[in-house]
Amino acid sequence: MKLVAQGSAFGGARVWRDAWPGILLGLLVTLSVMALAAEPEGDSTAMPASEQQDPLDSPLWNYLRQRFIGDAPYRFDALIKVRVPPFAEDPSQVPISIDASALAGQVERIVVWADFNPIQHIVTAWVHSDQVQPQLSLRIKVEQGTPVRAAVLTTDGVWHIGGSYLDAAGGGCTAPSMAASDPYWESHLGEIQARLFASVDGAAATERLGKRYKFRVIHPMDTGLVSGIPEFYIEQAQLRDGNGALLMRLQLSPPVSENPVLTFDTGSTRNVRLWMRDNNGNEFETVVPEPAAGA
Repeated sequence: MKLVAQGSAFGGARVWRDAWPGILLGLLVTLSVMALAAEPEGDSTAMPASEQQDPLDSPLWNYLRQRFIGDAPYRFDALIKVRVPPFAEDPSQVPISIDASALAGQVERIVVWADFNPIQHIVTAWVHSDQVQPQLSLRIKVEQGTPVRAAVLTTDGVWHIGGSYLDAAGGGCTAPSMAASDPYWESHLGEIQARLFASVDGAAATERLGKRYKFRVIHPMDTGLVSGIPEFYIEQAQLRDGNGALLMRLQLSPPVSENPVLTFDTGSTRNVRLWMRDNNGNEFETVVPEPAAGA
């Protein structure tokens, strides 16, 4: 009986030894199928930060993401257009445009920065009305070639990130402004030129998208990075309609170019007003009256 019992135990062990690789393989296949079935389809939700690869491959991406949007959910989004020239020959006057109009009606805030600038932040815009489009054009200074980013916060709490690489000659942020060599610039400080365009090229043929306002203000926009020349720049701007209702609010930083040019697209607003204040407390304001009918 002992021999039979021992033989039976040994035989059972041999069967288990021969069968366990197949059982283990079946278990691994089952777990893999379950994991694939649990994965979400498409890109309907923002991915965790650790799983997203920066399309511009900037070594400062994670640091600047944390600085400007924190740990909020985000996604890289082709709907956010950041337009820059192929090459910026004058690094002190680089035109850029930010267009988040594909998300119109959902945008709360737009943050724009340049990764490799000594002062990265350029402008933050808060959209307060559907009578202004979530887009902005301006000129900036760059110190070297750099990714230029726009982070757009929508009402669902998700940041949508767009960007383009700007190839540029160096020195735009550390060169003195032209005002430094002009003894008469103070007498023109804050002078504003404004122009109204009757229609927006490429926009839908609707009343809401029908007007473009462009403003240019005389100001040195000194960065404070030039020896002996302190920071002196416009830090706040507000665009209002003729009734005083706030359309868009801006927080500007020194990388905005000297004599800033700001462009806004609005709807059926009339008598648009732009107010600005610099970091020395100087205030500037202008009104763009609506042309009379038939004018």
